[in-house]
Amino acid sequence: MFFFENVFYEISILILLATVFGAIMLRLKQPLIVAFIIIGILVGPSYLGWIEATEEVELLAEMGIALLLFVVGLKLDLHLIRTLGPIAVATGLGQVIFTSVFGFFIALGLGLDTIPALYVAVALTFSSTIIIVKLLSDKKEVDELHGRIAIGFLIVQDIVVVLVMIGLSALGAGTAAESDVTAEIIFLFLSGIAFLAAIAFMMFFVLPTLLRHLAKSQELMVLFAVAWALSLASIGDYLGFSKEVGAFLGGVSLASTQFREAIGSRLVSLRDFLLLFFFLHLGSQLDMGILGDQVTPAIILSLFVLIGNPIIVLTIMGIMGYRKRTGFLAGLTVAQISEFSLILAALGYSLGHIGTDTVGMITLVGLITIGTSTYMIIYSHQLYDRLAPYLSIFERKKPSRGHSNFDELANVDIIIFGMGRFGSNIGKNLKVRGRKVLAIDFDPKVTDKLQELNYDVYYGDAEDMEYLNTLPLSRTGWVVSAVPQRHTNLTLMRALREHGYKGKIAVTAHNESDASFFYMEGADLVFMPFVDAASNAADKLT
Repeated sequence: MFFFENVFYEISILILLATVFGAIMLRLKQPLIVAFIIIGILVGPSYLGWIEATEEVELLAEMGIALLLFVVGLKLDLHLIRTLGPIAVATGLGQVIFTSVFGFFIALGLGLDTIPALYVAVALTFSSTIIIVKLLSDKKEVDELHGRIAIGFLIVQDIVVVLVMIGLSALGAGTAAESDVTAEIIFLFLSGIAFLAAIAFMMFFVLPTLLRHLAKSQELMVLFAVAWALSLASIGDYLGFSKEVGAFLGGVSLASTQFREAIGSRLVSLRDFLLLFFFLHLGSQLDMGILGDQVTPAIILSLFVLIGNPIIVLTIMGIMGYRKRTGFLAGLTVAQISEFSLILAALGYSLGHIGTDTVGMITLVGLITIGTSTYMIIYSHQLYDRLAPYLSIFERKKPSRGHSNFDELANVDIIIFGMGRFGSNIGKNLKVRGRKVLAIDFDPKVTDKLQELNYDVYYGDAEDMEYLNTLPLSRTGWVVSAVPQRHTNLTLMRALREHGYKGKIAVTAHNESDASFFYMEGADLVFMPFVDAASNAADKLT
């Protein structure tokens, strides 16, 4: 066709197709990654054979991967591990270890050789931070306990995958020179030390001053960030590492500056646009003739990811004292493999460690798990309602040392569920007014902190029916939910009525629609923090 004899025309049509298929996937509530890979398969040699500008598409794909790793590096400031918290580190590392070990033996059982099985096992461990953050943001669950924990261990996974890629790049460079492997490894080690030293020097003595000067022009600062990312990617590749490693270190070098958020937010759109070509290129490289043989193994591995990964997270969080609801909702976020898994497969193929059949298998697992887990996360609360009776085995009998015998308490004026910023301020003001407050929260870190401040605070879940049986409901006049989630409040209200609670109920909403709904369901009072704060501010101003 005439159009495909011109690179500009070809790329224009690919972008148009990506837009059309992306709109369809958006309608189906699917991530765009799925659409892009499918388009790559359709326009590749296995079907339509439209892609002629393979080198140009591959170049754009490599730039997209470099920017992806650069943006990941931007998030890795020197204080990250401390701020992640023990639960994120333990869950992230625990899930990576258990998934890779079990996945390795499953892959061997499916007939794979040792090296391909190792790649498959590692690829199964990583979940997509981009997809999960998008889904949690759409559901307004980023700031909930399970959302915070999920994002924490996803960042841990991102760090692990970069370390794995560094190791594979070194292995690839070391095995390339058969004549003198030892000398090659020594050279790689020394060049790596020199590379890191040069980046550290720039990081502490040059970049802060340079960025303050460049920040006078937002366009120039973004241009510098792209130039810095691609330059270090090129240097890393030249020294025998990979472009991805160099780009990641470029991001790390800017992560401790005050400009990292501004740079990261402006690069996201460019990163996503260029990653389009990576997924198009990946799909176009799949040989559908041999891919049919990978369907059954891909389904088996997908079931392991969809079921096994959440169970692993649920088990680890249960051991650490978290409720089954928190563990389940956080566990669903690892029920898919990520774009990093596909990048890892592409890296392994480029190093000659795995063939197109293994790359195709990992890609099929990605399509199946990303597509399925998206609906699992969207309907997570409905899934939990159905599975809750069977999840108690993942929960300790006494999930936290904060749980206690409420019979020892005297009468309680008010029970408050959710001791975040809003709930803790309500509790503080009620205590000042001489009210007896019983505080409930399902984050062990929150309960431990408030107990140190002499609060009567206990570990519990507003949606746990059995837990409500232990509360002194007959000895309190108000039950307050400072949690703004509609599902949580509705479950709590109905459960209280089923338990025969005769007192008053107050819940929290973020919009008029939810407030009206809660009043119809029988709430005696609905707090709207933003509306109430705005009204109070207006009163003070006038």
